[in-house]
Amino acid sequence: MERYRNLSGNSGVSGYEIGTDYIRVAFNGNPKIYSYSNRGRAGRVHVDNMKRCAVNGLGLNSYINEHVKYLYDL
Repeated sequence: MERYRNLSGNSGVSGYEIGTDYIRVAFNGNPKIYSYSNRGRAGRVHVDNMKRCAVNGLGLNSYINEHVKYLYDL
């Protein structure tokens, strides 16, 4: 898991892992890892956008809260 750069300084995301068709996200103070995948409920468009936010170190927590909060893979 790669540490999230958190350029805004106030993100709830602590880390992420990017795969070919998924992104896994860790949040501060929460031991659970949330996985979002192309074939899951989040879908490819959201997963690709989340990957961009993660790599850029900006906007990932906001994106999750606004678009895919409960669309993680079960």
